[in-house]
Amino acid sequence: MTEDYPLDPREISGLDRVIHSPARLKIMLVLMSVEEADFTFITHATELTRGNLSANLTKLEEAGYIKIEKKFIERVPKTIASITPAGKKALEDYSSLLGPILDELRKS
Repeated sequence: MTEDYPLDPREISGLDRVIHSPARLKIMLVLMSVEEADFTFITHATELTRGNLSANLTKLEEAGYIKIEKKFIERVPKTIASITPAGKKALEDYSSLLGPILDELRKS
């Protein structure tokens, strides 16, 4: 940052690319607000297609940000997702980095 230009565009280079995807960010925000959610709930909350949701859940699980479990609820198989402690930290770090940048833009 300089006096003439308070925003340093290089700062966004540190954003977590796994979370920065709009679809994955939606999923993370949904899971941050609930203890756990089934596939159908997440589909409706994020308005993602089933295929898109499935692919993005896999990427988040591979990153260690969410946990996926297969459960039977009243003898019906359900895919249940929950955010992990690493996922919570990643989302908080993402917000901590992006938040001040957006705040500075609002001041401009």
